[in-house]
Parts: sequence; C-alpha cells; structure tokens
Amino acid sequence: MSADRARRPGTHGAAPRPLRGRETLARHVEPVRDRNEGGARQRGDDTRARVIAEAATCVIEEGFASASANRIAQRAGVTWGVIQYHFGDRAGLFSAVVLAGCEHTRGCLEQATIPERPMRARVAAVVNAGWQAYGSPLGRASFEILVNTRASRNDDPEHAAQLIEMARGVHRIGARLLADGSHANPRKHSVEALLWATLRGFALTLMLTPDDYDFASEREALVNVLTAFLD
Repeated sequence: MSADRARRPGTHGAAPRPLRGRETLARHVEPVRDRNEGGARQRGDDTRARVIAEAATCVIEEGFASASANRIAQRAGVTWGVIQYHFGDRAGLFSAVVLAGCEHTRGCLEQATIPERPMRARVAAVVNAGWQAYGSPLGRASFEILVNTRASRNDDPEHAAQLIEMARGVHRIGARLLADGSHANPRKHSVEALLWATLRGFALTLMLTPDDYDFASEREALVNVLTAFLD
C-alpha cells in the first residue's frame, strides 16, 4: 500500500523508508523550547500547525513509510532542526498529528448544528459532522498512523489508555448528539457503535484507493439505516 502511494504523481519519486523495528508514538508532545510571548510565539504556533498539516497530507499522499521527518520538513519548507525544535523526532510529530486529529474531530462534533426533529435530519447532521472529521486529512492521517504504530502500543499501556480515553471522549460527544430527549432508546448504544465503526471504515478504505471519494451515497444509506433503527 505505501509503496503504491509513493509512486503516485506528485510524490517526486520518493522511495519508501524501510521500517526498522516497531514504529512508535511519543507519549507526550510539547515544543522543546520556552514559548515566548507576542509575535515569536505566534510564529512558532503557525509553524507548528503548518508542519502538522503537511505531515498529515504527506501520510495520505505518500504513505506512512515514505513520510519521514526529512520528507515532511522538505514539503513544509522547514529544516529538520525545526521538526526537532517543535516535536523532538518523528514519533513526536506523528503523535502531534494524532492529537490534532482528535481535537479536530471533537471540534467538528461540538460545533455541529443538530436539529431536534425530524429524526432523519438529526441523524444526517451527526453522520455529516462525523464524516467531516474522519474524512479530513487530519482524520485520515491519524487512522493511518495509528494502524502503523499499533504494535508499539502493546508494550505501552499508558499510551494505549490515553488513546482509548480520547476515543471515548469523541463517543461521548456523539452520544449526546444522538440523544433524543423524548424517550430513552435502548438501541442507542448499538446505533453509536454502528455509526462510528462505519465512518472509520470509510476513512480506512481511502488508504487502499488511489482517488478521494466522499461516500455520499453510502453515507445516505447509513442515515437511512440508523434512522429506521432508532424509529
């Protein structure tokens, strides 16, 4: 998969980096410098955000193996030293992408406008907000990074627990959005599980396809299924 990604147009013929040992994520990611006030801090935050965004795009376009820190630095127009300055190393950078993806998902769900009625409009709004998050470059890159670093988390229960809690937070927001105050629906938990599993499946499918696809008809079918289940 990654090798195919590396051969796509626009990748400048970058060859996949051989994987050595287990790919890891950093537990904590903080800029390795003191944050100054004013313009310097803003410039640093802007650079950090640009590198995270470019890292996500690089993972999507070229694949996880080809997305080395040097390659991302090249694409972002910065030096390897800048990557170290803000993230420490490749693991720290990818952890920052995953955290940014989680925050982006949380923001999409929290800011979504969810109508009270009818039920189908309510479900459609939740599905669209979820896909806005999971189908975004940050969302898709986060999934690809997490898939490729899965083995390392088996030996790092603290980090695994942190990721699980992040996922639970997203699910709690989704549960509130789907909640129907008129009555308690015993099927709600199954609906939530189906919703998030399907949207994640759409995002992961894009790892295997050469072109972007918005799953519009599939999302409409999902809305119909969930609405019928809830009603």
